[in-house]
Amino acid sequence: MSNDEIFAAAYREHYWAVSRYVARRLDGRTGEVEEVVAEVFTVAWRRRAELPHTPLPWLYGVARNCLANAVRGRGRRRRLLDRLGNDHAAHGRHLTSGPEAEPPGGWVHEALARLSEKDQEVLRLTAWEELGVDELAVALGCGSRAASMRLHRARARLRTEIDRMGRPSTAVPHTARRPPHPATTADAIPAKEHGHG
Repeated sequence: MSNDEIFAAAYREHYWAVSRYVARRLDGRTGEVEEVVAEVFTVAWRRRAELPHTPLPWLYGVARNCLANAVRGRGRRRRLLDRLGNDHAAHGRHLTSGPEAEPPGGWVHEALARLSEKDQEVLRLTAWEELGVDELAVALGCGSRAASMRLHRARARLRTEIDRMGRPSTAVPHTARRPPHPATTADAIPAKEHGHG
């Protein structure tokens, strides 16, 4: 197969997985999701000669970089709007929610939000994208041993945050229904872990 055919196959096979990856990190902001996904595959097209045999973890790595660029750009736009006095509050879009509005498992998301961006991403890649350690290493651009250590440390930090919040950090029993979000407990993070040392 030519590089063009390899790219076309990767695009067909992994477009929706990359879209879900991006959407989860942009809270489903459709316009931005489409822009970032387009950028991911533009980069993949330019670098199609580098596409590995199993391209999805590599595409996640590209998506991480594209998301970082998008977030920086959004931050610059937000600062500009703030300087112009054109924020949400000025347009009456300030929303408040009561304690009853907390979504199921919201405390886990709160604990996750207290972690560094790097720790959050390691946990999301293993829980949401169901990457094993070797695939995680590809997505992060590091070796398997380093990925395994980062995952171990991120899980430990998440458990610490959950304990600080006074919430249980035990796993959901296997007989329980699957939660709407894979990362609703600290121990739901494991996913498949080959290459763990």
